[in-house]
Amino acid sequence: MIMESTVIREFVENAIYRLDESTRMISIAFDTLDEEEIWQRPNESSNSVGNLILHLCGNITQYAISSLGEVEDVRDRDSEFKTTLGVTKKELLKKLLNTVSAAKSTIENMTLEQWLKKREVQGFYFSGIGVVLHVVEHYSYHTGQIAFWAKQLKNKQLGFYEGHDLNIKSPLTPKGE
Repeated sequence: MIMESTVIREFVENAIYRLDESTRMISIAFDTLDEEEIWQRPNESSNSVGNLILHLCGNITQYAISSLGEVEDVRDRDSEFKTTLGVTKKELLKKLLNTVSAAKSTIENMTLEQWLKKREVQGFYFSGIGVVLHVVEHYSYHTGQIAFWAKQLKNKQLGFYEGHDLNIKSPLTPKGE
């Protein structure tokens, strides 16, 4: 019988991997853009890369750091979208890296009770598992938006998987079995 701690450890490892992958992809996209392009919006209904970074930091802080970490939620969501200048690329990336690092630490140190505890975030009720699923999914969703906008601005591939053959088929039996 698989122990609960083994399942939780596997879940944590995969959540952390996904967070790291999104961070890696955002960093690559980010490096292609200059200071002005960070704050450029495709249109009035869309957000700049800078706004998306601030939004991701706010969301990850609210869900993972505040909710899971059981610390006060001080998020000002509206300001994430109103900012148009004043934060540099370097500052944005540092804020994102620090936020993701703090979230990963919180996730890695949760107890079984914290994984199962229901909590309210933004008017929704999630267990710790649901909160982590939201954080990973939300981060991935906006990573795709950032990558798309960087490609639009630069008209070039970002090379996320350079050196990997993504056409390799999955074997019927996994390695090691």
